[in-house]
Amino acid sequence: MTTLIICRLIVSCLILGLFNTIITPQTVRAEAFRILDHGASATGQGAAFTAQADDASALHYNPAGMTQLQGIQFYAGTLLIGGTVRFKSDLGPTVKGGVGGTISTPPPSSLFLTANLPALGLDNLPNWTVGIGVTTPYALNIEYPDDSLISPILTRASLPLIDIKPTLAYKVNDYISVGGGLDIYTFASFLGEGQAELQQNAAPGNPFGIPAGTSLEANGTDTALGFNASVLWTPFRNQDGHPLVNLAFVYRNGPNLDLKGDFLAGGTRLAGASTTIELPDVYTWAIAGWPIRNAKHEWKVEVDLDYADWSGFKDLNLQLSNGAVIQNPRDYGDAWVLMVGTEFKALSPSALPHWDVAFRTGYVRSESPIPNRTFEPAVPDSDFNAFSAGMGFLCHAPGKFLGILPCDIFGAKAIGMDLAYQALLYDERNVQNNQQPLLNGKWDTTLHVGALSVRMNF
Repeated sequence: MTTLIICRLIVSCLILGLFNTIITPQTVRAEAFRILDHGASATGQGAAFTAQADDASALHYNPAGMTQLQGIQFYAGTLLIGGTVRFKSDLGPTVKGGVGGTISTPPPSSLFLTANLPALGLDNLPNWTVGIGVTTPYALNIEYPDDSLISPILTRASLPLIDIKPTLAYKVNDYISVGGGLDIYTFASFLGEGQAELQQNAAPGNPFGIPAGTSLEANGTDTALGFNASVLWTPFRNQDGHPLVNLAFVYRNGPNLDLKGDFLAGGTRLAGASTTIELPDVYTWAIAGWPIRNAKHEWKVEVDLDYADWSGFKDLNLQLSNGAVIQNPRDYGDAWVLMVGTEFKALSPSALPHWDVAFRTGYVRSESPIPNRTFEPAVPDSDFNAFSAGMGFLCHAPGKFLGILPCDIFGAKAIGMDLAYQALLYDERNVQNNQQPLLNGKWDTTLHVGALSVRMNF
C-alpha cells in the first residue's frame, strides 16, 4: 500500500512538471503588480474563492481549506495574457505598449500538491494535511517601443518572481480549521531571464556621459522569506456534512526583496547595482454560502475583500557600486480589492452521468495604490473592473477524460479541467504633475486573460 502511494505521488509530480513544461511556451494584476489568479476555478469566479477553498489551490487561497480535501490531490494551471497599454501624451505623441507579443511569455503559472496524512499511511494523524505549491503572486512583463517618447524612462520591465509554498493545515473540530506556511520568494533561470530587469535608453545629457539612445539595463535577484496564516470557520453544514456557510480570514506577510545585480550600458557592465522592493502585507476576509447543496446540484455565492498595505514601498532607488545613487521614488499607498463570485454545479447530470459540471462567473473591483506623482510605465496601474466566466469538468470512473484517458488512470478517483476567461478594464487615468513630465497625459490599459487548469484526485 505504501509503495502504491509513493508511486502515485511520483506520477503526480511528473504530470505537474510535464504540464508546466508544455504550457510554458504581463500579467494579471490585482493592484500594482500583485496577481490574484492562481487557478482557473477561482479565476472564473473573480478570484472569490478564499471561503470555498475546496480544491488543491486552497494552498494559496486559504491553507486552512486544505482540511476539506480528501486523499492526495494536485492542481496545475497557467494564465495566457494579452493586452495593450495606450498613452496619449500631453506633448502630442501616442505610445502603445503591451506584453511583448500576442501572449505574455513566460505566463504566470501555479502548481499545487496536497495530501491528507492518512493517505500517506499516517492514520494516527487524521486531522492534518500537508502541501507544497509554486505560484507567481507578483509578476511583471511589459514592453514599449525603443523609439517611443518614453524610451528614456522605460522600454522593458520584467519581474518573473516565484513563490515556493510548503504548507500545513489542521482541522481543530468540525467547525474550525487553521493553516499556514512559508512563502519562499525567489527567481528561476527557466523563467524569462531569471532576474528582475528594468531597461531604458540613455537620455541626452545624462549624468553618466553615456551617449544618448544607448540601451541601459539594471537587473537583480534575491531570495526572501515570508509566511501566511489562515482560518476557516464552518458554522453550518447540511445533513451530508458539506458546508452551507464558510467564513475565512487569511494573512500574508510581505517581505523585502533586496535585489542585487548589474548596471549595464550597451550590454557592457558599468557597475554592480542593488535596490529593494518592499512587498505588501495582505489581509483577506471572505464569506461563502450555498443556497442549494444536495446530491444533484450545488450553488455557491461568495464575497471576498482584500486589503493590501503597500505603504512600505517608498522608493526603488538604484544603488551603484561606484557610489552613485539613481533616485526612483514610489510612495505607494494601500488598496482595497472587492471580489464577488458564484458557482453552479450539476453533479452527474443525466447527459454526463460520470461527470460533475460547474458554471462560474465573477466580478472584481480593485483600487490602485500608486499616486499620480510616481506613476510609471512599468506598472501602468489604475482602478479597474474585471469580469470573468468559466466552466469546470470533473470526471469519475468509468468515464473517460477527453474521451481518451480513463478517469481512474494511475488509481485516480477523478480527473478534471477548469477553463476561464477574464477581461480587466482599467479606468482611464489622467496623469498630471508627475516627477517625469514626459509621463503626463492619459493612460488606458486593457488586459484579456485565458485561464486553464488540470487536476487529479487520488
